[in-house]
Amino acid sequence: METLGVIVMDHYYSEKPKSEIAEHRFRYEIKGIELEFISVSGVFGFSEKIDKATRLLIENYRPSGAGNFVLDMGCGIGPVSLYIKSRYPHLQITAVDINERAVLYTEKNAQLNNLSIEVMKSDLYSKLEGRLFGDILSNPPIAAGKALNTRLIHDARDHLLKNGALWLVAYHNKGGETLKRIMHEAFGNVEDIEKKGGIRVYRSVWKGSE
Repeated sequence: METLGVIVMDHYYSEKPKSEIAEHRFRYEIKGIELEFISVSGVFGFSEKIDKATRLLIENYRPSGAGNFVLDMGCGIGPVSLYIKSRYPHLQITAVDINERAVLYTEKNAQLNNLSIEVMKSDLYSKLEGRLFGDILSNPPIAAGKALNTRLIHDARDHLLKNGALWLVAYHNKGGETLKRIMHEAFGNVEDIEKKGGIRVYRSVWKGSE
């Protein structure tokens, strides 16, 4: 029961996970690209495969063309960053997470696959002042609450180049519908890019401030 208590308290969006380190090492293929990962306790995606929502986001992402800099917000163990870098090597990827263990294991997984990306600890956009991206992608932490995810969406506007896009993925009936509404409020547009098994990939394009 003590172990169960740790799992309940140690959210994957915690800054400093306190759970004992446990790892899974696995290989996983998406759209013909096979990468190797080490997943770790206390970080989203502690499994021997990539979760369905993250996979759907990776499969359906297409660069907006607004710029070559891409931000992976809440990177976990790094699958979004690493698959995108593998598929589009010209893109400059920045992966951020508030979870110190996530940052460490994204760095490890980048090294494991000989991929060069920037990884940093950041509470949403706090360490990204003045930086602009062509695309921002996230499988957002619905359990962290509406206030945090509203900040993630609204503040994305300050970090997107004109005609850049915010890409989010979620289960539509488990918080995704709310995310979609907030995206429309913030950007004036939102599109369902893909729907599969209750999961949707949403995209809003930043048209620039008037």
